[in-house]
Amino acid sequence: MKTTITVSALLAALLLSACAAPEFKQPVIDIPVAYKEAAVQTAADGSQWKQAQAAEAQPRGAWWLAFNDSALNALIDEATRNNANLAVAAARVKQARAIAGIAEADRVPQVGVAVGAQRGRSSPTELGLPAGTPVAPQTTYAAHLTASYEVDLFGRVSSNVAAARGDAATVEANYRSVLLALQADVAQTYFRLRATDAELETLARTVQTREENVQINQRRFDLGDIGEFDLSRARTELSTTRADAIGLQRQRATTEHALAVLLGKPAASFTAGASPLLDSALMPAIPAGLPSTLLERRPDIAAAQRTMEASNARIGVARAAMFPALNLSAAGGGVAGAFPDVFKMTGRSWLLGALLSAPLIDGGRNRANVTRSEAALEESVAAYRQSVLVAFSEVEDNLAGLRILAGQTAQIDDAVVSARRSADLARKLYDAGRTSYLELLDAQRNLAAVERSAVQLRGNRAITTVALVRALGGGWDAPATSQPATLASR
Repeated sequence: MKTTITVSALLAALLLSACAAPEFKQPVIDIPVAYKEAAVQTAADGSQWKQAQAAEAQPRGAWWLAFNDSALNALIDEATRNNANLAVAAARVKQARAIAGIAEADRVPQVGVAVGAQRGRSSPTELGLPAGTPVAPQTTYAAHLTASYEVDLFGRVSSNVAAARGDAATVEANYRSVLLALQADVAQTYFRLRATDAELETLARTVQTREENVQINQRRFDLGDIGEFDLSRARTELSTTRADAIGLQRQRATTEHALAVLLGKPAASFTAGASPLLDSALMPAIPAGLPSTLLERRPDIAAAQRTMEASNARIGVARAAMFPALNLSAAGGGVAGAFPDVFKMTGRSWLLGALLSAPLIDGGRNRANVTRSEAALEESVAAYRQSVLVAFSEVEDNLAGLRILAGQTAQIDDAVVSARRSADLARKLYDAGRTSYLELLDAQRNLAAVERSAVQLRGNRAITTVALVRALGGGWDAPATSQPATLASR
């Protein structure tokens, strides 16, 4: 007898372990100790490398405040309130949480009430009477309280709940990813607009110089000092520069319209005032931290993590379908020919039931479903690994971008100084009649090109700074000062 009990317990344990979801194992990923492109090899708080822990729900912090730009703050707040894509993501979170609640409901008994009436006539044969015997129709009233419950013998309910919770966590992480992307898109579009304003300001100065050249050459032509060639060349340069400025206005309009969409506004109802980006050197320095913290801060990595966990739980659901399911049911109430009699003791009725059902022949359906669930887990693991690799690459890209742009900016700043000096000397030599107009024009062209490149680099540094914050997951706070802005919507 003791041996029989032991064998039965062992068989039960084997059945339970066979159908339960496998223990989730975190994929092993080769995480570098530090970013190759990072100058600082420790975290912002001075801590050293540590094992990453899931922390996707930690506060991200208003990272854009580090730019010390009140206009940017207002734009991001407005976009967070009104952006349509963010509203879609928020609605998906509500749906996922509701689905998780539906799965949770299977953990408790389902209780309901049924009240009804029916009228019918049975045949004499059904009642055991001779054929042709008159049978009068009858009206029956019933009222029952019902209850049902699935005993979670093999973990189907608990695995399904775990999978639904994992799906909800995935959707929530995706929401945070959409939010971070929206904030970064607003900031990048904003700085792109300001950089365009700065470029337009540079072109305006160049147009002014070209106009002065036309006026000077016109006077000298009228006096007979120069031929028509120099005057025509000056007019050509003026028209070309004006055309460049007009073309840049189209780019600014497109950027402004894109910003309006991010803010959830019609393009026609949004106007951004001109606010040239004056100095990108005042952009905040971003602490890259450690590669291990990236797994904690990136919402897309958190989403991939939760997808793995949900896929792992669904293996348990698929395995449980191969084993018996036990459903308990109960009903109690009354049945009578008159509705008032339903609630009397004479009309009472009750029912208790237990149903144990198990598949016998399913054509391999359940086994195939287990295989599909295991393959889905393999897919989610591969997707997680890929998301981690992409995240590391994006951080390295933007760190390298900022480093290279800083070097370019230093060189272009020197070039601007020398180009201005060269243009000033060329003007003086030309006015003194010691050089040709072509040499003056060449010096002025060089200055215009260098100044425009400097402005473009300024914008690229601001945009890349935001891109690095986004690549790091946005969970970053650091004191910094930056150039205030006057861009506002109306």
